Amino acid sequence: MNKGILFLSICLITSAILTGCAYPQDKLAQNQTPYQEQVTTVQSAVERFQEDKGGILPIKTKENDTPIYQKYLIDFKQLVPQYMAEPPGNAYESGGVFQYVLIDVETNPTVKIFDLRVAEIIRDINLRISMQDYPPYKERIADGVFSLDYQQLGFKEEPVVISPYTSQELPLVINGNAEVFVDYRKDLYQILQDGSKSLQPGVDIRTILHEDSLFVPAYSLPYTIEVETNEIIFMPS
Repeated sequence: MNKGILFLSICLITSAILTGCAYPQDKLAQNQTPYQEQVTTVQSAVERFQEDKGGILPIKTKENDTPIYQKYLIDFKQLVPQYMAEPPGNAYESGGVFQYVLIDVETNPTVKIFDLRVAEIIRDINLRISMQDYPPYKERIADGVFSLDYQQLGFKEEPVVISPYTSQELPLVINGNAEVFVDYRKDLYQILQDGSKSLQPGVDIRTILHEDSLFVPAYSLPYTIEVETNEIIFMPS
């Protein structure tokens, strides 16, 4: 693709992110705020749909290799208007910033959300990478996981994501396939500080992030516990 076109795409995405400024403040707040009651309403609608349909779930069809926390997107077209009047105001389908998704679909289908503004940050990074011949890897963090040289990508400051769990700034990482992810290790360390969680090596520990939260850790790599040091590490692929 022509580099000029790619640069224009970056500008258009940035513009799209900033257009929220044109919304009335009360509407903007509604679209960008996660509400427990909205998630509960969707959960009830999903359960009634599943009961009526003999176990079928109201989800969109995705590729089998779709990351687990982005795989089972709720299809509100199947829920509205029979099971709920309309999608929540903060849902993507209503102009909001949250994607509603199901986890534990085989055993206990549970409604969660993730913030689509993270996808915009990652998309911006990917577009800048595509304008170069190869990703500007900076440091090796783990096998197949690296940090990025953001100066080479034209960033004045390193992009970060605000954690939905701890509100701290989270960095992004890139793998050997040039795929960009949010690094949730800081959150995991903070949650594990009180020592109340019992974790097993070789098991994906991201579940501790969403078990007491509305949010799933979308756009992330799996993590586990290192056997000898008990440290949080990226799970070997």
